[in-house]
Amino acid sequence: MKKRIGILTSGGDCPGLNCVIRAVVSHATLTYDWEVVGIPYATQGLLERQAIALSVHGWDLRGIDPLLNMGGTILGTINKGDTLARASEMIAGYAELKLDALIAIGGDGSMNIIHQLAILGNWNLITIPKTIDNDVALTERAIGFDTAVNTIVDALNRLTFTAASHDRVMIVEVMGRNAGHLALHSGIAGGADVILIPELTYTIPGLCQHIDELRNTWRRKFAIVVVAEGISPCVADFGNSCSLELNSKSPSLKCGMGQYIADQIAQCTNHEVDTRVSVLGHIQRGGIPSALDRLTATVFGKAAVDLIAQEKYDRMVAWQNGQVVPVPIADVVAKSPSPVDPGSYLIHSARALGTYVGE
Repeated sequence: MKKRIGILTSGGDCPGLNCVIRAVVSHATLTYDWEVVGIPYATQGLLERQAIALSVHGWDLRGIDPLLNMGGTILGTINKGDTLARASEMIAGYAELKLDALIAIGGDGSMNIIHQLAILGNWNLITIPKTIDNDVALTERAIGFDTAVNTIVDALNRLTFTAASHDRVMIVEVMGRNAGHLALHSGIAGGADVILIPELTYTIPGLCQHIDELRNTWRRKFAIVVVAEGISPCVADFGNSCSLELNSKSPSLKCGMGQYIADQIAQCTNHEVDTRVSVLGHIQRGGIPSALDRLTATVFGKAAVDLIAQEKYDRMVAWQNGQVVPVPIADVVAKSPSPVDPGSYLIHSARALGTYVGE
């Protein structure tokens, strides 16, 4: 039976989303002769009953396929608003758009919301994981992560030259509120001397001792420090210019963790240290998708369409042990976000190469 399937992108943007759209539309139309429509701006499109017809010929510019190397998402996306408060309207939108199934590309937060809507509305839902944080549970890969790592490594390469030229300690703050995958992967690949992630405990004396050892033992007058934005400040520190606030649960700062770490290093080492902070911010979300993200997006998109053909709904497409496998969405949202394993081989490798990653 010919189907009409919708596809949407939800949450923060990242490279590779358009590659997924390309794969879904190509496979659904060329293999199954289905109709594919894009839902603009995630669930907002369902509220407004908007659907954009998608065709393999719609973006063909004299034989050029721009979706392979285009960052962001042609469908637009949102990551705010109380979606569940208007659940009934969105459920009605799915029906009025005459969708037989919906493919949603999102991270753990948006996936959880859309899954709840699907349960309430009895939707036929398939999800595809995307996040530069790579913290969606039950999958080893998420769309956008590899490109973001490459972007950070490129920044670290550039900053290393200026750090060495001026004998500076460069602190690079990267994204990762709940998980340190991005900081850990990019820090190792970029040759960072220090990598601080939310999953591992660090101390200011331990951090500063490592910086001193670089200068005294290794004769290094510069250092590269990668800091995940989600690390916690140390209560027993050396003071800072960031206005540290304490409450019953945990300390919080009115500035970024990169600046906080810079303040600590400047005050606790045995040498006069010139520190600089670079907050990469949304630069990490942009750019042309890497080859690995293109490949992952392609196989995820193809697999999602096949699951709809098999009528195996309420599943997320995941990458496990070199294979694409379907996993229950309920299990994914229950176990997300997925943190870095403190005993992982990457952690041991970083320490073996002389990188400070905590105590």
